[in-house]
Amino acid sequence: MSPSDDATRRAGAILTVDLGAIAANWRGLRDAGRASAAGGRQVDCAAVLKADAYGCGAGIVGPRLAAEGCRQFFVAHLEEGIALRKAMPEHPIYVLNGLLANTDADFVEHDLTPVLNHLGQLNAWRAAAQRFNRPLDAVIHIDTGMHRLGFSPDESQVLINERGRLRGLRLALLMSHLVASEEPNNTINVEQLSRFRSFVKAMPGAPTSLANSSGIFLGPDYHFDLLRPGAALYGINPLPGRDNPMLPVVTLQARILQTRQIDAFQTVGYGGAWRSARPSRVATIALGYADGYFRILINRTHVHLAGHRVPVIGRISMDLVTIDVTEVPEPLCETGALVEVLGRHMTADDLADHARTNAYEVMTALGRRYARVYADEPAGEPQNEPENAA
Repeated sequence: MSPSDDATRRAGAILTVDLGAIAANWRGLRDAGRASAAGGRQVDCAAVLKADAYGCGAGIVGPRLAAEGCRQFFVAHLEEGIALRKAMPEHPIYVLNGLLANTDADFVEHDLTPVLNHLGQLNAWRAAAQRFNRPLDAVIHIDTGMHRLGFSPDESQVLINERGRLRGLRLALLMSHLVASEEPNNTINVEQLSRFRSFVKAMPGAPTSLANSSGIFLGPDYHFDLLRPGAALYGINPLPGRDNPMLPVVTLQARILQTRQIDAFQTVGYGGAWRSARPSRVATIALGYADGYFRILINRTHVHLAGHRVPVIGRISMDLVTIDVTEVPEPLCETGALVEVLGRHMTADDLADHARTNAYEVMTALGRRYARVYADEPAGEPQNEPENAA
């Protein structure tokens, strides 16, 4: 599952994805659900593979998690579902953005299940079931406070009062989405839980799902029948401000293209945005904002070279980044040497802090020009078991 030696040799930057770590993260989250189950109730754990599995490659991550025991998968777009179906011919795949106009035949052809977000989508999917003369699976998403997608409170009440609107459909799941699950003391969590419970009580008989990655750590009350982790699978910290219980997943390394000596008071890069205070050595590495390395990182982050912390200096270019290697021994700065951009010393959460964004954006921005290497060595379990953070 690794690129050819030639592809890696030719690449300016190499992204390594640890499939064993993803599998271990999933197992840890699954086991949290199992531990919370009471009275013989089964809590399953799905995997969210939207945005190409958060930049890690859905067509490779999905089958790896299926081999680990994951049985249900979520994507955002229909095209993502169609692509994933080619790699995973048997498992349920749910499309979060729902049923767009004139796409019902595509859902049926590729055996995909839409997450229905309003009565219009429900009516269209039911009409498709009648037209194809077969029952079709459906997921109902109700809005309990996000005010983004999902049945509004009024539409939810219509569904409760008129269960016949579901005739011809198999209700695979009732779900909602948490607004602030990463904030355990935020009262919106309890409010959403109450609203979801009320809806589930009025619509018995279908599996239920509320907890995303951070929601799993809110405790058993939020687990219901199906956990829906996404970010945590890929090593993103579901507990901001606390130790990350997940294993790291990605390592990004970029090659040094050239190193040069400059005098004091010389500028580097576009606009002269960095000026040397002393004679310095500057290395240029092979990645840039076209690879998802944000322009806002100008003069505000660092990389690691052979164990040395090295400042990123000057403006981020489309294809190039400059770093100050003055303090690094010259033999370590040769052309072709690999610099760690993401990894053990700089996690996606760390880089997100420097870029004033979140780790989701860092991961999903990972470029397509990297040579991608998939490692699948046995990985340890997540460092800490999910606990009740409520």
